[in-house]
Amino acid sequence: MTYVVTGAAGFIGANIVRGLNAMGIADVLAVDDLTQGDKFRNLVDCGISDYLDKDEFLSRLRSGAYHGKVNAVFHQGACSDTTASDGRYVMEVNYAYSCALLEFCLAEQVPLIYASSAATYGASTEFREDPACEGPLNVYGYSKLLFDQRVRRLPSGGSQVVGLRYFNVYGDREQHKGRMASVAYHFFNQFRAEGHVRLFEGSGGYGNGEQRRDFVSVEDVVRVNLHFLGNPQHSGIFNCGSGRAQAFNDVAVAVINTLRGNDGKSALTLAELQQQQLIRYIPFPGDLRGKYQSYTQADLGTLRGIGYAEPFLTVEQGVSRYVAQLLARAAV
Repeated sequence: MTYVVTGAAGFIGANIVRGLNAMGIADVLAVDDLTQGDKFRNLVDCGISDYLDKDEFLSRLRSGAYHGKVNAVFHQGACSDTTASDGRYVMEVNYAYSCALLEFCLAEQVPLIYASSAATYGASTEFREDPACEGPLNVYGYSKLLFDQRVRRLPSGGSQVVGLRYFNVYGDREQHKGRMASVAYHFFNQFRAEGHVRLFEGSGGYGNGEQRRDFVSVEDVVRVNLHFLGNPQHSGIFNCGSGRAQAFNDVAVAVINTLRGNDGKSALTLAELQQQQLIRYIPFPGDLRGKYQSYTQADLGTLRGIGYAEPFLTVEQGVSRYVAQLLARAAV
């Protein structure tokens, strides 16, 4: 029996494979699209039993090749570009692909744990798993919401189906994501290359760099995924964030001070970093106006309500650990 991870060469998918390996599970079918070939690096140190291209996997799935052979599916494969304008492509990859996996898992009575997104909330100021709080600002968010709505219509009592609404995830193995990588990753590279980092000027009623997001470490995201694997009695849609909104300035401070500490230099306050021009602000991009979430904070009531009690890393804790990982990789 195998565990299927789609998007396995991607950021969260590869970390889930590593999490399964840490549990002693190596019978993992890694599914992805390696058109972007450099993603292979995320799988080099992972224990997998096989790899399949996404299209070949879907073909075999529909032919019945995996009947009775799958323990669970972690569906992380998606177009994650929130600025993507090709709605047809986004809906095919994010909605139709998910529907095919859902049909398989329901027929086989195996758990489906899939990646939803906080983009389903759009400009809402409340982030509860409630239709009243939802209103995506782009086709990416809509594709995720449409599948969540399909899951909500499922009758109770079937096999486990869990949607996890990821907030702003950062951490190891995101280097292939380019501009869609986390701000922590970009700040790390900017500071090492240029000696300063760049944040957006104020927008949405927030001051320079003070827009606030729920930044969540991929370490915590993996723990939440594996919690549901071990608790198949729980189904539904759950927020997966830290439950804590922090400013982009906080991320910049954590990155810079960790790098300064690595060089034997003392930590500086935000005001000192601004005064020394180590943190700089650039105009807010016009093409993001009306499409940008200036504030997110996961309501964790539903997740806590089903018994998930683990604490989440703060930006100060998680980003510092992540920068140390980036430094270690850069030294190899």
